[in-house]
Formats: sequence, C-alpha cells, structure tokens
Amino acid sequence: MKENIEILIVDDDEDDRKLFIESAKDINSGITFNTATDGQEALRFLKDEHNQLPDYIFLDLRMPRVGGRKCLEEMGKDKRLHDIPVFIYTTSTDVKDSIELKEMGAVHFISKPADPVDIYYILSVVLNEKWERLNNKV
Repeated sequence: MKENIEILIVDDDEDDRKLFIESAKDINSGITFNTATDGQEALRFLKDEHNQLPDYIFLDLRMPRVGGRKCLEEMGKDKRLHDIPVFIYTTSTDVKDSIELKEMGAVHFISKPADPVDIYYILSVVLNEKWERLNNKV
C-alpha cells in the first residue's frame, strides 16, 4: 500500500488552501501537498516532468487568469494527466456546472465546506477509497 499520498490543491483563496491542508493533515500526516493559486500555475506544475504527479487534484472553479474549467479542459488533452482524479472544489452549487464538469472528466463536484469537520469527512472518504484501490492492486 502506498503510504504517502500527493495532493495538488488549486485555489486562489489562501485561507481555503490552509483550511483544506490542515484538515487533511488530521486524517493522515503523511499527505504531501503542492498548491497553485490558479489554473495557469497548476498546469505549469503538472506539465513540468521534474515534478511528481499528484494522486489527486482539488480544483477551484472560479479563479483569476485560468479558471478551473479551462484547467480541467487542458488537463484532458494531456495523456500524462488524464487519469489523475480531479475533484472540483468550489463555492458554486450550480447543478449545470456539476454535470458539465463531470462530462469533462471531473470525478466529483464538491461545494466548499467552511467547516473543518466537513472537509475532514470528505477527505476521509476520498482517501479511504484511494487506499482500498491501491490495496486491491498489491
């Protein structure tokens, strides 16, 4: 089983990034994080072959310069990035957005919780799912 999980969180709100990371560390202190403040920075990180690809990407929808929708679209064009589970992590609750982004390749659409307990719950479900999949491959 893989002990260390890599997560890329792409969000222009520093407080949201910190809250997410602190909540995840409560679940597993071995999680490694990389962050990006917008889709452009995320794509630059992901396309740099010197960087290890993350196990998961949590992607905000509404950001300056390159937003989550465009970032997801660009990731879908890159074979190296195609299989990384992308979670849209946003304040939007628009069902149309959810359907469209799922069709573009996002695995889940999560409305950003403000409560660390909710983030903890979401991440514990996601990470346990990942560990179970890895265990089945061993």
